[in-house]
Amino acid sequence: MFNRIRKIILLLALCMLAGCGAKEEPQQGPELVLGFSQLGTESAWRSGNSADIEKKAEECGIGLMFENANRKQENQIAAIRRFIAYHVDVIAFSPIVEEGWDNVLSEAKEAGIPVILVDRDISTRKADLISCHIGADFYQEGVMAGEYLIRKADALEMESVKIVEITGTEDSTPMRQRQAGFMDTIAEDERMEIIESVNGDFLKSRGAECMRYLMEKYGDSIDAVYSHNDEMTLGAIPEIEKAGAVPGQDMIIISIDGGQEAIDVLKQGKINCVVECTPMLGQELMDAAKKLEAGEEVDRVIHPEEKYFSDEMDLSGLAPRGY
Repeated sequence: MFNRIRKIILLLALCMLAGCGAKEEPQQGPELVLGFSQLGTESAWRSGNSADIEKKAEECGIGLMFENANRKQENQIAAIRRFIAYHVDVIAFSPIVEEGWDNVLSEAKEAGIPVILVDRDISTRKADLISCHIGADFYQEGVMAGEYLIRKADALEMESVKIVEITGTEDSTPMRQRQAGFMDTIAEDERMEIIESVNGDFLKSRGAECMRYLMEKYGDSIDAVYSHNDEMTLGAIPEIEKAGAVPGQDMIIISIDGGQEAIDVLKQGKINCVVECTPMLGQELMDAAKKLEAGEEVDRVIHPEEKYFSDEMDLSGLAPRGY
């Protein structure tokens, strides 16, 4: 009896979040309710991720309480506490930063609600607070970016490569791991030198600001730009052009995400390499949520298969990216 009442209460909450009319009377709640806190809407990648999660929840018959944190950790913590208060079956969230989650996740554990990390990871002293992490291998993305740059430098017979790096949000998992993978890959190549790293916060506007600063400081001494996401890359390219340089020719441009706009610019020759980071994680999330609700074990880490696209390839037959 209590379980049925709880499901009805949860369905009412879902209806309020979705803007259901007041006259609608739910008869039966979904078998599983997932509370998901998205960190924001800062990019086409993030919007694609949200859309895929919403689509897969509907297809799987899973009730979804979706909240957007607008890039504020305090909003995510408040959302998780609301999910706990509503007694959802599973909680998932994409953390904006790695630290500062232990207290609220301990509350979820005490309530008996499993938690799934989506996209990004966290740093915690208590490993049992998280059931699984679904997302890209950010370190490997950095490795792929570094390997491409080495191949490109070889092809151009470059004797030295001065690199500027536009990083993602400080202390976020993708920022840390994409940087580490790239650094580790180029470390033993004596030609490679990162002359400055600047924080672009995964935002197009910040990417433009960072690139403007870098062009004013270093100008045509920059050989390569390593940007941690497409939005920052797309913000940076016009600033390179305004300074009189040709992106993709005078400077090697490497980006991460693989959204449609970046692929189009890659085809135009203004980007040299785009490493894929798929946002299509909805099915993996729904599958894991159903297993956890059923008391089944799930893999601790679930990585989607990813690749890269570059000026080394024929991209004419590449299917639309969907984000």
